Amino acid sequence: MKTALIIGASGGIGRAICKHLEAQSVVVTRLSRSNDGFDLTNPESVTQTLNELSGPYDLILVASGALEINGAAPEKSLRAVSAEAMMDQFALNAVGPALVLSHAQRLLPRNGRSVFAVLSARVGSIGDNRMGGWVSYRAAKAAVNQIVHTAAIELARTHREAICVALHPGTVKTAFTQKYLGRHPAIEPEDAAQNLLTVAEALTPADTGGFFDWAGKPIPW
Repeated sequence: MKTALIIGASGGIGRAICKHLEAQSVVVTRLSRSNDGFDLTNPESVTQTLNELSGPYDLILVASGALEINGAAPEKSLRAVSAEAMMDQFALNAVGPALVLSHAQRLLPRNGRSVFAVLSARVGSIGDNRMGGWVSYRAAKAAVNQIVHTAAIELARTHREAICVALHPGTVKTAFTQKYLGRHPAIEPEDAAQNLLTVAEALTPADTGGFFDWAGKPIPW
């Protein structure tokens, strides 16, 4: 990879990915809400910012996301579902990546290999859900998986070597997961970044539309 666009570049995983790429002499364009005012929940912000970019990018990675928004913690059961909290989850974790994907055909090279990856989560897998709970977050991640799969089908018509995938980074020690680290083994952002980039490098066009974990193993939809 020679060029990359990292969205959510100020977060733990996004920042570590930028660092790894730049150490490999990749020219990285960083976007984030805290540093650039790039707000995935604001369609005008997404359109205006991405229209100013010319690309093409060998790698586009959407690393933005949130487990808690406006203080709303993941639901323990359906009884705790709030329409507002659910809409907030969809706006950031599903609609936002979809808005970025709507620019993918212009920002990815028409010829040659490229990767568009969106960070999803294993809890977004319907087939892997055996515990229930976390309704809004699970649903938003399941939605972004569908969005990625649909985008992959459309991209393949014009960008035959493009790879569009959802990636699960594992549980990573960031502000995102700080309150939940006791439940699962967690890794440092630097290790997560290396894992994700290793997976991205190994993907082929035959993998487009897939959902993979940090080790490159497929996750059931």
